[in-house]
Amino acid sequence: MYRVVLVDDERLIVRGLSSVVPWEELGCEVAGTAYDGDTGLELIRQIRPDIVLTDIRMPNMDGLTMLAALHSEFPRMQMSVLTAYRDFDYARQAINLGVCRYLLKPSKMDELLEAVRQMVSRLQAADSAEGGSETDSAAGNYIVQAALQYMREHCAEQHLSLNDVADHVYVSQWHLSKLLNRETGQSFFDLLGGMRIEQAKLLLTDPSLRIHEVSEASGYADVAHFSKSFKKIVGCTPGEYRNSGR
Repeated sequence: MYRVVLVDDERLIVRGLSSVVPWEELGCEVAGTAYDGDTGLELIRQIRPDIVLTDIRMPNMDGLTMLAALHSEFPRMQMSVLTAYRDFDYARQAINLGVCRYLLKPSKMDELLEAVRQMVSRLQAADSAEGGSETDSAAGNYIVQAALQYMREHCAEQHLSLNDVADHVYVSQWHLSKLLNRETGQSFFDLLGGMRIEQAKLLLTDPSLRIHEVSEASGYADVAHFSKSFKKIVGCTPGEYRNSGR
């Protein structure tokens, strides 16, 4: 029996899907249900189901990023979306990121059954048992771009961690570290250091800011560490960079 997780913030829909769809006849069983994105993601990581049927327009959730995260981290998992959000480009992106079917609410029973049968068929054929497909690559790239954007926006925060960024893009620390290395050839800390130095170079053009102020505003708690990192990446000290007029 293939394990299924249902995620929707409308409890009536979750109850309806659980009871109306003939899961056993389809070779499936409902292993868990959730009513928001965060709880759903936690449940999916815990159960590691074969099939996920989820809404993507729930509070405090970036639907596309979550879909990309799930497909990237669990490439064998089959996902279908059941939503009231009618947007062709959004649906196309969801399909590109590994979604099997994009169903609009209210969905007819035959559409639901067809979606489940297609996901079961994919599992039986093991089409996505191995990584490396185009959708795997697209999902991984989507997660990396979202992570890099978040890092750029928050790199000046001294305590920004890999865990913070991983939480933002809905993947584990280990998986994000692997994706960053694969897509950029650099580690999280190298990427973060580079972003902080770019921030510092910009701030150094303001003569009213002292070096220790630039250091702090760039995410460094220690001026000595800042100076050492700056010289390693740029080839000169922060003071020399400022005096050179670059």
